[in-house]
Amino acid sequence: MPREIQWNDSEEIGIQLQEKYPEIEPLTVRFTDLHKYVTALPGFVGDPAKSTEPLLEAIQMAWNEEYEDAKNL
Repeated sequence: MPREIQWNDSEEIGIQLQEKYPEIEPLTVRFTDLHKYVTALPGFVGDPAKSTEPLLEAIQMAWNEEYEDAKNL
């Protein structure tokens, strides 16, 4: 069973998003779509209504860091 993740687990979410969507450039994703991607992740148990712009931005930045690292391999 996947580890339970919440909105504030931005690093773990970024890793999972990079694994699930390696072809997507994170900085091109709208927050509405990012919200859908996050809430659909296995193990995500956060309340969908509790997301905020700063949380989504932190997730997007963590995902972008993973994306950039993967490009440089």
